[in-house]
Amino acid sequence: MKKTIIVFSGEFDKVTAAFVIANGAAAMDDEVTMFFTFWGLNALRKDMHVPTSGKTVLQKMFGAMMPRGPKKLTLSHMNFAGVGPKLMAKAMRDENVMPLTELIATAREQGVKFIACTMSMDVMGLQKDELLDGIEYAGVATYLGEADEANVNLFI
Repeated sequence: MKKTIIVFSGEFDKVTAAFVIANGAAAMDDEVTMFFTFWGLNALRKDMHVPTSGKTVLQKMFGAMMPRGPKKLTLSHMNFAGVGPKLMAKAMRDENVMPLTELIATAREQGVKFIACTMSMDVMGLQKDELLDGIEYAGVATYLGEADEANVNLFI
């Protein structure tokens, strides 16, 4: 079986849910493709600043304002000026739920395919060097090809 997940949101709780589902499907030996677009790309950003060139002023602004990596994502509700994700991470630890960074690493270990949307990268001014190593880059046609073969398609 094959599953596809579009990760559109860049919010901690939604990205976490996407990775919990992806890991669950991969653990059941399903082939899983995650397509990261727009704000979802922030989950794939490296934690540190990566020097880049050739960006417009707007693209530089996007880069400066968007969170760098999963540790910087905000909650969709009850963000509490940035404290919300820390409270959620503590609640997850208390319930023995893997932290988001481990969910991402586990998904990679299980062979979940990560595809970064190149159109969204262009719009938001993200370059390959700013994203995790070892991921794929493609457009919507690639995602649609994957989705055509899948029995479950999710939009998160």
